[in-house]
Amino acid sequence: MIVIDGGTVRRLLPMADAVDLMRDTFRRYSGGRVVQPVRHMVRSPGGEVLAVMPAHVAAPDPGTAQPHAGYGLKTVLIKPDNADRGLPVHVGLVLVFDPDTGLPAALIDAAALTAIRTAAASAAATDALARPDATVLAVLGAGVQARSHLRAIAVVRPVKEVRVWNHRPASAHALADWARDQLDLDVTVAGTVPAAVADADVICTVTAACEPVLPAAPVAAGTHINAVGSSFAHRRELAGDLVGRCAVFVDSRESARAEAGDLLLAAREGHFRIEAVRAEVGEVLGGDHPGRSSAGEITLFKSLGLAAQDVVTGFAVYRRAVAAGVGQRVELRGDGS
Repeated sequence: MIVIDGGTVRRLLPMADAVDLMRDTFRRYSGGRVVQPVRHMVRSPGGEVLAVMPAHVAAPDPGTAQPHAGYGLKTVLIKPDNADRGLPVHVGLVLVFDPDTGLPAALIDAAALTAIRTAAASAAATDALARPDATVLAVLGAGVQARSHLRAIAVVRPVKEVRVWNHRPASAHALADWARDQLDLDVTVAGTVPAAVADADVICTVTAACEPVLPAAPVAAGTHINAVGSSFAHRRELAGDLVGRCAVFVDSRESARAEAGDLLLAAREGHFRIEAVRAEVGEVLGGDHPGRSSAGEITLFKSLGLAAQDVVTGFAVYRRAVAAGVGQRVELRGDGS
């Protein structure tokens, strides 16, 4: 087995490659090539959450050789206090098993892998659902996922203007400085959410909010929204009446019914019906659903994440690490194997 740290993950998995992997994973999931349960969570009284997400991912077509297929899992511990320590809030590991022997093949830093694959999934959804002429991007939030989403959306659309907002202005300014320096983007820090999203073509919400931060009023017709920050049934980033205005797409209908607080709370308020979800993104990418129906439609991708995404990217990183001769080899059995 090899152990792969976060820096190696980032070197081995460019964002453009990750977007392609997510397109493939969405199609495989919606095409019935994935077996995965809804994630299992253990909560502590202090607000910490341990999540375990296993999956088996099959090749795109029966009998097709596919290196990014097999068994794997991700386990993540959410430590809210880590933000004040300058450490990742989500810490954990991805484990993939050798498809032939079943032996553990790689243990991979989950924080780096999740940061890339989550944003890459949003980019794949954006490419499928946003208007082709989208150039103005608004990002609500200023953490790891904000940075990853700036990288990812620029892969699928020619981003000409970026507006960022965060409840901590200093963090928003730090994000803007980073994006100008590292990505050569034209970035403005907005003082309010309405100022950030006014006339934006694509909005990414990547906050840790429990209550809505994005109201309906300032969102223009034709906008595409990636709602990423909330992954629990009792939390949301979007106002219920905004959800009611949207054509809603998800990564997994099953997960959305169980965990998508943005949708479930809007439904509780009478703004939305969970049965009104248009399609899974994989159905759009697979040609089974047309996606956006008009230039003026507001499309929403409610992201919860798929264990299959971690497994596919985990196998991709593992194969590349073996080819490059990187990663730390560990012998678990004690017999040299």
